Amino acid sequence: MKSVLLIGLGRFGTNLALKLNELGHEVMAVDYDEECVDNILPIVTNAQIGDATNQDFLETLGIQNYDVCFVAIAHNFQSSLETTSLLKEMGAKLVVARAETDIQKKFLLRNGADEVVFPEAQMARWAAMRYSADHILDYIELDEGHSIVEVSMPRSWVGKTLGELGVRRRHGVNILALKRNGQMNMNLQADTVFASNCTLLVLGDMRALRRTFDI
Repeated sequence: MKSVLLIGLGRFGTNLALKLNELGHEVMAVDYDEECVDNILPIVTNAQIGDATNQDFLETLGIQNYDVCFVAIAHNFQSSLETTSLLKEMGAKLVVARAETDIQKKFLLRNGADEVVFPEAQMARWAAMRYSADHILDYIELDEGHSIVEVSMPRSWVGKTLGELGVRRRHGVNILALKRNGQMNMNLQADTVFASNCTLLVLGDMRALRRTFDI
């Protein structure tokens, strides 16, 4: 369990708070909007109304006590930049800031952010991959060239074993798991038989994945 400071309760910040709560972390949520704070209070450890660009206010939160500080401020890059800079100056261990453009990312990194995330861009890439291919059910981008994808079972693989198919040797991709009825089987052996009602969790270079699964 980690102690998390979450600043900004727009759509991204609210969904982040929900997931952090689900994972069992202690979350202090902050926003200048009273309604946003009231709405989030039932699902976080604590919440406060305040201006995160005000150093005096931030000092009352004990910044150094948090394992990670998220700056999820939307539609006000100046406030996001000032907050990020103040958090780092005050000794924040890890500052993760939200950005909308590459230019914003550069400024945030120069002013104290340890990591920068692009929620809209990341979701757009996921949606493009997920819904532009018939066989992809889920998609995780690891870097510019490699991804983990959940794909439908190729018809030609049904009834054959992992050893018979020689997937890594022939195709250059790695089968990480079989998924059936929401249950993941990661204990794959050479004699594991592929069934039609399973999907595959596969790791590899996107070019190899596209060739192998016609995506």
